[in-house]
Amino acid sequence: MSKIKKIFTNTGSTSAYALMSAILALVPEELFTNGIFQCDWPLMIIVIVNRIIVFVVIFAFANLIYYCCKKYRKSVSITRKNVSISIEYGNIFEVTKGKKVINFDECFNTKVGQMPGDIKPDSICGQYLAKYPIEDMQNLLQPADIHPVGVSKYNKQPKYKLGTIMPRDNFFLMAFTELDKDGLSRMTYEHYLDCLDFLWQEIDKYHGTEDVYIPIIGSKITRLDKELSQQELLDVMIASYRLSPHKLKNPHTLHIVCKERDGFTLNDIWGVK
Repeated sequence: MSKIKKIFTNTGSTSAYALMSAILALVPEELFTNGIFQCDWPLMIIVIVNRIIVFVVIFAFANLIYYCCKKYRKSVSITRKNVSISIEYGNIFEVTKGKKVINFDECFNTKVGQMPGDIKPDSICGQYLAKYPIEDMQNLLQPADIHPVGVSKYNKQPKYKLGTIMPRDNFFLMAFTELDKDGLSRMTYEHYLDCLDFLWQEIDKYHGTEDVYIPIIGSKITRLDKELSQQELLDVMIASYRLSPHKLKNPHTLHIVCKERDGFTLNDIWGVK
């Protein structure tokens, strides 16, 4: 029943209703009495049938265009008062403008490898380090006046507040995910929300006059205590940003960059038609 309801309430259908209303208001009555469908029926019946035929054609055509646009679109926008978010398919390393957020762990570790505590080569962080190696992270953190807030369970390393940003050229390196004693990324849902809340504050502080591009954080090997799909994580990020008092001011936009994959679609984002 809900699927049938969506067919008659989607953007394509509402456009068809508006167009048909305009036709009924502007097109002369004679077109429906002499035009599309003619027979020996009473004049009123012919007018009604012709109007129905016109409406069915417009309805079908509008929905065809609507579903083609949904199937092949590569980005969607959410624009509300004081909020501008773009969700788009792509590769964050191919973005040539704005500031790009790259999520590290809570210790800003830079060792890439296959051990539990290593950064995985195919992760966004691993790809970043392959392109832009960091020999000594402390040499970047200390001048930026970024200080640890305690020690991690993993090798007693200094850890940083989740959501903390360390600017480096056109990138924002972010402390994300807590580490357990084996170096595995683990995080509670509450800490995930706290991280997002502080991240928006940090972005507001550092972005200057540029747009910001960010991946769907937490969608790969992060072990949340609440099982969430990439689709659900994206909805959480959008809701968190919309509720935050720290947003990019117009005309700047927060871009969430994601990859096409099974079980994920731009068409299922909450608030997008």
